[in-house]
Amino acid sequence: MPDRPGALATLAHECGAAGVNILAMQVFPGVEAVTDELVLEVPTDWGEADVVALVARAGARAVVSHPCTDEALVDQPSRYVEAARTILGQPARFPEVVAALFDADAEQVDATQVHDSMEMTVGDVSVQIHREAPFTATEHARGSTMAGLVSDVLRRGKEAPAPPGPGRRLGTGTVPDYVASSHGVTAEVEGAAVGRAVLAELVTPGCRRLILEVDPAWRRRGIGSRLLLEGARAASRLGDDELVLMTSAHNQAVLPMVLGSGLRGRIRMSGDELSVRVPLRDLETTRP
Repeated sequence: MPDRPGALATLAHECGAAGVNILAMQVFPGVEAVTDELVLEVPTDWGEADVVALVARAGARAVVSHPCTDEALVDQPSRYVEAARTILGQPARFPEVVAALFDADAEQVDATQVHDSMEMTVGDVSVQIHREAPFTATEHARGSTMAGLVSDVLRRGKEAPAPPGPGRRLGTGTVPDYVASSHGVTAEVEGAAVGRAVLAELVTPGCRRLILEVDPAWRRRGIGSRLLLEGARAASRLGDDELVLMTSAHNQAVLPMVLGSGLRGRIRMSGDELSVRVPLRDLETTRP
C-alpha cells in the first residue's frame, strides 16, 4: 500500500463497509510503499477474488490472497522463537522450518506459476524457499538471521563420536584409507569398508546421482564429508557438471556433512525427500 497518512484508515473503512473483520496485521516497511499482511474474517460465500477486489479498492496493489487457518493468528514473535528452538535442536530441519515460518514452500511446485524466491546460505550451502507473494526486505533480513543461527549451531555443535556397536572396534586415532575407483570411493580401516560413495545413474544429462553411506560406528568423524568430496571429484573426472545426493528429509547429518566437505551445495526438500545438488565447477578450489 502507499506509504501515506490515512492509508490504513481507508483500508479499515472498506473492510467495515463490506462486513470484513481484520483479525491480525503485520507491517513490513518499505521506501515508497508498505507491505501489509492481513488476516481477514470474510463472509462465507467470498472467494479469493472478492478479497483482492476489496483490498484493491483501498489503494493496494500486487495483492495476493490465500485461505488460512487459525494458526495464522499465532503471535509472530512466538513463531520465530519456536522456529529457533526447533532449529537449535535439529539444524537439518532448517529448510522445512524456515519455509513454514514464511508461509512458503521448500520446493517450487509449478515452474509456470508466478512466484518469488528467497535464498539463504548456511555456510556454503544454499537453501531456497518459494511462494507467490513477494518476500519483503524485512523477511530477507529475518531469513538471513535464521541462516546465521544455523551456521553458528553447526559450527559449535561438533558432537563426540558415537559409541561403537557390538563387536565394533573404534580404533582410537585411526584414519581411514580412501580407495578410489572409476565410479566412486571406499573408506577402509584395516582392510574393512566403513563407508562408501558410489556414482549411480545420470538423473539428467550432466547430473549424476551419488549413493553415500557410512557405518554407524564410524559416523561423526568427517568420513561422510570426505566421501562426498571424493565422489564429486570422481564425477568430475567422468565429465559430469553436477552431483545430486538424495536422502530422507529427516536426515540430520546432511548439513554438517556438506559443510564439512568444503563444497558448495543447494539443498531442496520435496515431501519426505531431501536432495543436495553440488556443482562441480568449483572443485579446483576445494581443500584436499
